[in-house]
Amino acid sequence: MVSLKEFFNQHEADMQKGITHKNNLIKRNIIAYMAVNGECTLAELTKELHISIPTITKLVNELVAEDIVTDNGKVETPGGRRPNIFGLANSAIYFAGVDIARDHIGFIITDLKNNVITSEENTKFELVDSPECFERICTLIESFIERCGVDRSKILGIGIGIAGRVNPNTGRSYKYFTSSERSIREIIEERIGIRVLLENDTRARCYAEYFTGSNIKDEKNILYLHLGRGVAIGIITDGKLFYGKSGFAGEFGHTPFFDNEIICSCGKKGCLETEVSGIAIENKLIARIRQGVSTILQEKYNRGETIHVNDIISAAKNDDTLAIELIEEAGEKIGKSIAFLINIFNPELVIIGGNLAQAGDYIMLPLKSAANKYSLSLVYNDTKFRLSKMNESAGAMGAAMLIRNKIIGL
Repeated sequence: MVSLKEFFNQHEADMQKGITHKNNLIKRNIIAYMAVNGECTLAELTKELHISIPTITKLVNELVAEDIVTDNGKVETPGGRRPNIFGLANSAIYFAGVDIARDHIGFIITDLKNNVITSEENTKFELVDSPECFERICTLIESFIERCGVDRSKILGIGIGIAGRVNPNTGRSYKYFTSSERSIREIIEERIGIRVLLENDTRARCYAEYFTGSNIKDEKNILYLHLGRGVAIGIITDGKLFYGKSGFAGEFGHTPFFDNEIICSCGKKGCLETEVSGIAIENKLIARIRQGVSTILQEKYNRGETIHVNDIISAAKNDDTLAIELIEEAGEKIGKSIAFLINIFNPELVIIGGNLAQAGDYIMLPLKSAANKYSLSLVYNDTKFRLSKMNESAGAMGAAMLIRNKIIGL
């Protein structure tokens, strides 16, 4: 058999024909089935994949010899011969995830079962649309791959989540690094030598939230609202990510929700982001300080230091009246906007993530109250709300999970 990297990264059109081609496809299906369902017997594989016992036995034994599948011994049964049970090996294949956010970049390595092997976060990073920033991103990815402690040949793919509009099929960002005729994916693949998937950062976080923090057997329709420096949503419908035609679905922050004269980063006026994003809250606090409103952040402002939304959340938790007022005001406006989404999608669950989720009840109480007030009661009653259960690694984790699924054929 070819190397693992060649086996998983060859496209169907490039695969060998005949028996070898057919067997490789069956092997992929075996791996995908185990990835979703966990340990299983040969009989279960035969039934689910509609392949004969001799063929399944032969191919599973090959996967065991290749250290992709492990033979976990006999399983207890009520009577008769006890069958062997098989599962995916932890150490055969790995995936990398990268989260390129506006004010940090995160890295993660996961195994075939989505277990985290190692992770890092670099907070001394700012995403700007420049060749120098793109060069730094490539250098940081190369450096992480080299020191992550995993054999490079076993890392089959890198999932990269980045803020802004992204087309995963073309591997292009339409907000950052657009000057080259080649896509971001092509450039990084050539430089790193590992297959790359480019994904929207919020969609990657949504996917991680769905699979690690929700009851996926019961909750198939989920909205993930990311309240960071910007505002965006990830959408799960019938258990699958919703992309839209070109992968641009989820730009909720650019809904023209307000009649104001504030110019959004997209160039238009009145977008949701202009009132409720982390940047908007920071700007409001600074404006109120200049108007003479007292706050415990006054000294930080007087020293000329940058005030981040995280500082405002910390101030609110220390009973700062202005910080509490601004967060609650944002929560009410966000809740009203969520009411539109609830009426349209009728979700089972709305997850609130991003920096503002750290504000807890200061954001959630006015948010839920407004969502209840402005949505249809029958639809609202179907919906549960919860704060994100994941930390800053969510974006990198989701990106690693998505490249894993793409490579093994899920």
